[in-house]
Amino acid sequence: MKSSEIKELSTAEIIERIDTEQNMFVRMKMNHAVSPLDNPIKISETRKTVARLKTELKARKGQQTESNE
Repeated sequence: MKSSEIKELSTAEIIERIDTEQNMFVRMKMNHAVSPLDNPIKISETRKTVARLKTELKARKGQQTESNE
């Protein structure tokens, strides 16, 4: 998921997406430990997607804090 796609999501959608992606990441890691995945690069892509989502969420919370002051 690209940063431009993430910015189009609402805050609630981002929170939901973080939860979904983290669950998928954990499942992929466990499956890979048992038997190798066809494409192990997807593990790192999922981890990076979670990081992008969290970064955008933190930026939005920072903007809300600044506007409230």
